[in-house]
Amino acid sequence: MTGATTVRAVLAVAVLLVSVYISLTMSPRLGLDLQGGTRIVLQARDTATVEADRETTDRTLEVLRQRIDSLGVTEPTLTRSGEDRIIVELPDVQDPRQAAEVIGRTAQLTFHAVEGPAAEEPDEKPSGSDPSPPADPDRLTLPDEQGRVLDLGPARLSGAGVEDATAGFEAQGGAGWSVSLEFRKDAGQDWKRLTGEAACHPAGDDRRRVAIVLDEKVISSPQVDPSVGCRAGLPSGATQITGSFSADEARDLALLIKGGALPVPVEIVEQRTVGPTLGAAAIDASARAALIGAAATALFITFVYRLFGALAAVALAAYGVISYAALVALGVTLTLPGLAGFVLAIGMAVDANVLVFERAREECAERPKRSLRSALTTGFTKAWSAVADSNATTLIAAGLLFFLGSGPVKGFGVTLAIGVIASMFSALVIARALTEIAANSRFVSDYRRVNGIARPGAVRTWLVRKDPKLFRQPIRWLVVSAALVAVAVAGIVVRGVDLGVEFTGGRLVEYSTSRPVDVETARDTLAAAGFGDAEVTTAGEGDLSVRTGKLDNDGEHALRTALAEEGGETTKVRDELIGPSLGDELRRNALIALGVAVAVQLAYLAVRFRWTFAVAAVGAMVHDVILVVGAFAWLGRPVDGIFLAALLTVIGYSVNDSVVVFDRVREMWGANRRTPLDAIARRAVLQTVPRTVNTGMGALFILAALAVLGGDSLADFALALLIGICVGTWSSVFTAVPGALVLERNAETPPPVPGKRKGSARGRTGATRRDPLDNGARV
Repeated sequence: MTGATTVRAVLAVAVLLVSVYISLTMSPRLGLDLQGGTRIVLQARDTATVEADRETTDRTLEVLRQRIDSLGVTEPTLTRSGEDRIIVELPDVQDPRQAAEVIGRTAQLTFHAVEGPAAEEPDEKPSGSDPSPPADPDRLTLPDEQGRVLDLGPARLSGAGVEDATAGFEAQGGAGWSVSLEFRKDAGQDWKRLTGEAACHPAGDDRRRVAIVLDEKVISSPQVDPSVGCRAGLPSGATQITGSFSADEARDLALLIKGGALPVPVEIVEQRTVGPTLGAAAIDASARAALIGAAATALFITFVYRLFGALAAVALAAYGVISYAALVALGVTLTLPGLAGFVLAIGMAVDANVLVFERAREECAERPKRSLRSALTTGFTKAWSAVADSNATTLIAAGLLFFLGSGPVKGFGVTLAIGVIASMFSALVIARALTEIAANSRFVSDYRRVNGIARPGAVRTWLVRKDPKLFRQPIRWLVVSAALVAVAVAGIVVRGVDLGVEFTGGRLVEYSTSRPVDVETARDTLAAAGFGDAEVTTAGEGDLSVRTGKLDNDGEHALRTALAEEGGETTKVRDELIGPSLGDELRRNALIALGVAVAVQLAYLAVRFRWTFAVAAVGAMVHDVILVVGAFAWLGRPVDGIFLAALLTVIGYSVNDSVVVFDRVREMWGANRRTPLDAIARRAVLQTVPRTVNTGMGALFILAALAVLGGDSLADFALALLIGICVGTWSSVFTAVPGALVLERNAETPPPVPGKRKGSARGRTGATRRDPLDNGARV
């Protein structure tokens, strides 16, 4: 065993031990669908200048969403109820009271000049009491941190001018916890003028102070340093709020300031515990389906690649442990679609192993007498560029979804990034260490039927022998793809897209029954009555909460009658119209994040490959998205939050497939620049078909199990991904490649320069070179 193999083995064992420890000692944070959580109802209140109508309530909801994201609570549900109420549902919150306090604060931050002590300082007014109404509404009279009442001038600066706010601890001087503010450019000038005017007063004078007010309470009123000259001001554009804060108080204040002030104040009118939206039976069925699908994928890889396939299955199990531990350690909220996507990622993580094994098969076919270890090492080396580029594009998308998105989109970005990094570690460290140790065994090297890579696959041999002329007229394949897109668009236009309650809003009704009814029975009863999309949870002391789409009064009566069959006398205790949980701003942010991600991916592929390949790959991805949405339109299936997660997964899969094909085209074209591109593309596609098929089959086993055995809760998720993987496999070959060929006809860019691969010609000077288009297979 070489030194490099030893290092990989030790690293793999260390990471696995840490992951197992985290998995056994830390509990996962479960979402509302798996565990339930806390429901808080907020009432928006009018102010002297702003009315709490639908528009201001929607703006308030988006500010609350940013605060909740900053609290570390992921996958929350926020909906508008009626005109001026907001329903917030938080999964697995450690301290609901603290969360409610932070969520409900208005967080109006203002900066004022201190005009001096108040003319009258009533003794009976203690520190922190309500301010006395000033004669001038633009001025305030408030007690400072020590209780001395001060007259404050009009607000010179607001929290809107703060670009960033961070909590920090300073041990020097005993300052303790504080909040550092960084102002925007124009606000920084206002801050400089405010502190410059205060500096014109002598040291110790109250007028040399600047008051920082949060929700009409002075939280800090520091003196301007004596070193600051009159009218000079503090030029840094930053300041620090001190006030004997605890660590939690400083962090909460920072996130409130950074998240922004609420357009209108809100009051908590109700807080209660709600049960999970999915029953135990549905969760058990989904878990069973996921395990069966993962086992089927492992058996398939073992069947195709024999011993090395079994070792790859072991590496996939390690991938599952590592990525699960990372999700738990980072506090990512696990929902049922998220867990299903996590299991699906196990099936897709086999992709890197398949790329390596197919490359090793090519090396064994080209030089049958070379050692198994040498072929395997070359396979890892040659597969590296495809693995790196495909995962780099996915990481770019994940990072931009996290930084630019919000709510579930941000959570998906975290999960996707963890999956990609864990997948690469599994394939390039764990699987490589296992296979290199096995390759050193004489038994494995001598018995070629055992190792699984010493002979070319039957599919590859058959395709090379037939050598179909796939791209003689590439425009024909583009016409077929255009026709499929036209059919999908027709479905969207004619049938329309059935948006789920997350996008459209609906109705929230709570019932009290004379006989106890468990959630599973209530769901089955409502589904039998025609309300299959109704979301049923427990609320409070045994009440049933039903969330559904648009529902008229006759529909509500039918729903209540159905529940009465199981629960006896059924009384309606709440009935509210609710807005969408995926509101306009969240959807807009998601579209912006997705658009920027696509643009950056396009630029990356253009740099790493060619602009023609980049445009073709992104075009194939758009083709896949339209087909999946169109298929759901024709089938009449709902487009909801679960579908959104599936669609984002399809986007990543589509780009990965195209990158693998174009990586082979780039390599072969650079090695033989005089060969026509259509011939190179044909051979590249034929050589990558086994990888495409085997990776797709690994994912399809899991999806089929989820669709058939996972119950209604995951049926649409699995269906969207089944369609997406099928059309993604098609488009990577019959849309992306023909598109690149058509674009290259008018491109003036020369063929790529031959790549200098490590060890490609070392020690083989003068050796006979074979045709780069000949993969070595013989019949």
